[in-house]
Amino acid sequence: MKLLELFKTINSCENRLYQPYVIAEIGVNHEGSMELAKRLVDEAKEGGADAVKFQSYKAETLASKDSPSYWDTNEEPTTSQYELFKKHDSFWIDEMQELKNYCDEVDIEFMSTPFDIESANFLNDMMDVYKISSSDITNKPFIEYLCQFNKPIILSTGASSLHEIQEAVSWIENYGNHLALLHCVLNYPTPDENANLGMILDLRAKFPDKIIGYSDHTLPKDMKVCEMAILLGSLIIEKHFTHDKTLKGNDHYHAMDKEDLKLYRKNLERAFNILGSFKVEALEDEELARNNARRSLVAKKNIPKGKVIEKDDLTFKRPAHGVSPKFIDEVVGKKALIDIEDDDVLKWNMLS
Repeated sequence: MKLLELFKTINSCENRLYQPYVIAEIGVNHEGSMELAKRLVDEAKEGGADAVKFQSYKAETLASKDSPSYWDTNEEPTTSQYELFKKHDSFWIDEMQELKNYCDEVDIEFMSTPFDIESANFLNDMMDVYKISSSDITNKPFIEYLCQFNKPIILSTGASSLHEIQEAVSWIENYGNHLALLHCVLNYPTPDENANLGMILDLRAKFPDKIIGYSDHTLPKDMKVCEMAILLGSLIIEKHFTHDKTLKGNDHYHAMDKEDLKLYRKNLERAFNILGSFKVEALEDEELARNNARRSLVAKKNIPKGKVIEKDDLTFKRPAHGVSPKFIDEVVGKKALIDIEDDDVLKWNMLS
């Protein structure tokens, strides 16, 4: 399913769960290499991602030169946002178009998060849906600019209060764009105890007409955090993606790789097999238990032919091959048409 189809077919978080739309956030983990970028696309496809997402920015328009870091400097020692972004801002319109074309070739959806007006403009011809970073949730002029493309929007909500989310949602609603909100925690990496997946339920309650998802920054480990997010109702999962988690710097150290993604898909397949149907009904495999583990009305003593049956004449025992105990009020007061022996299972043809 393409992301645009998700917006068209699911307008709210209904009272059931869906297989998620998985976005492998390559970001700038290509390190400026087109060969590596395409390898990451291939590995995301192999792992089972529905989309890959890059980031489009120029350091000069994103951060001032004295912007301090907000990441784990043990993993990424650069302390200046400007200096870090300058290392990874070489991919621009031509590179994004080449990656868009390559994604089309291998049949995986292309996305890139714009961080300025110029990238927003050139990405319009390449994407069906815009992604807005948590860092821009208070950037009203930029949000309103993106809304004017009349495309669905995915908005991450990291480090935001409910009021800030409501404000941003109101700006988008003024333009009528379809909207998905992603729960997100802006720790890089996010300790499991800070994941606060319960916020997904609050987003579902506060924004019942919006698609709700999860953008994850925890260490991948066994991918259980992302699996739990689905069981809480997330319809979109976004997680950073790399070819080598041991690499220092930027977003490699908290990213998943293709093997993590394969494990996640395998775990989800098992989880959804266990979840099964979302409609209450008896299963075909339960038929034997229905017949043999449920009870019937049974004679507690000999009941001679012609006797009016009283409650004291009856008990209830397995199996359910006779009159169900739920009909006891209809049985009491009827006459026995035959001699009914002690421990006989009552049948309707024994009664007048």
